[in-house]
Amino acid sequence: MRIRARTAVLTGCAALVLTACGGGFGSSEETAQDTSEHQRLRVLIGTSADAETEAVKAAAAAWAQRTGNEVTVTVARDLPQQLGQAFAGGTPPDVFYATSDKFADYAEGGSLHAYGDELAEPEAFSEGLREAFSRDGELVCAPKDSSTLALAINKDLWQEAGLTDADIPRDWAGLERAAGKLTKGEVTGLSFDPTYNRIGAFLRQSGGWLTDAEQSRMTADSEENLRALEYVRGLLDKGVLAYPKDIGAGWGGEAFGKERAAMVIEGNWLLGALEKDFPDVDYRLVELPAGPAGKGTLSFSTCWGVAKKSAHHKAAVDLVESLTAPGRQLAFADAFGVMPSREDAMARYEKEYPEQQAFVAGTAYAQGPVTLAGFQKVLGQFDTGLASLESEDPEEILAALQRQGTSAMKSGD
Repeated sequence: MRIRARTAVLTGCAALVLTACGGGFGSSEETAQDTSEHQRLRVLIGTSADAETEAVKAAAAAWAQRTGNEVTVTVARDLPQQLGQAFAGGTPPDVFYATSDKFADYAEGGSLHAYGDELAEPEAFSEGLREAFSRDGELVCAPKDSSTLALAINKDLWQEAGLTDADIPRDWAGLERAAGKLTKGEVTGLSFDPTYNRIGAFLRQSGGWLTDAEQSRMTADSEENLRALEYVRGLLDKGVLAYPKDIGAGWGGEAFGKERAAMVIEGNWLLGALEKDFPDVDYRLVELPAGPAGKGTLSFSTCWGVAKKSAHHKAAVDLVESLTAPGRQLAFADAFGVMPSREDAMARYEKEYPEQQAFVAGTAYAQGPVTLAGFQKVLGQFDTGLASLESEDPEEILAALQRQGTSAMKSGD
């Protein structure tokens, strides 16, 4: 697969790994609003690469020039930590990236201005993403973009293994078969990161998930989830799957780029990373194979948070409107590889970027992230268990997740 030159992006990935503790949050006190004609806004983002930083700064500058306001965009060294300190100190940025894993903490801590009903077209954002960033049926903040998972296949290694289009994995059996034929010498057939943000796709394909649809009850210790972990463990045991760290790579994209893995499960940030760091790797993208319960993938996003203690709510929401306009979302897609969060922009995106079809198709059935307050530690402990899946009992891993998640839910009541 050869794509247009784009700078590497790990937006969906980065948004889900920026997980340092956030500290204290805001209060419900109202902040006097600035009604002056010219206002100064501060924006804090967590960025994947220079391309994202430059694109956001350019978009903010364009809005400032149009409105007569001033905007300063700052890139955080550690987004959750800096936001937590700013909230606790009462001096938060006006607009900022609110990652899906911290959104609930910010919302329930009184740090976010819920502005969904102030948007001109809130229904333009995809339903799944709206749900991810809503509380009690109210859209709190606008999702800035979207990402899903797909299967990337090294075309040269595929051909060398004697595989054809008829061997493209359509189900779990097909994935195991292809991975086995591709595993040879220093090349492992399949790789992906040992986290719930990758292995969670198998849970969905098996008909399971961590919680019920309302995120009100843990469903971790189910037969469906156990079936999924046993399948992944079987791939590890047979040597046709290897985690990136075990084959000399920091993440799945690097394992694929170095041709240590012939197939990898990754998000659409993979395209930009390969274009930048491994431009000679020829590959194709297909939807993830279906499991016993059908197709399944995961979706990732970040929303544009507006601080409750900001004195610039009206201007901040207007800035968000500009940053999430269809044309701007398509410009961001071109600059750093993410997909739009708006359905009207996605329709145009799908036509313009046919190489992303596997990711686009996944948006129809993707599972959104767990967005519960205080759940960061629970998911971190689950990831620790998944990293040791080859030697740990899958049933015990799920039982621990069930206990810890249930406890976290009770603590959040």
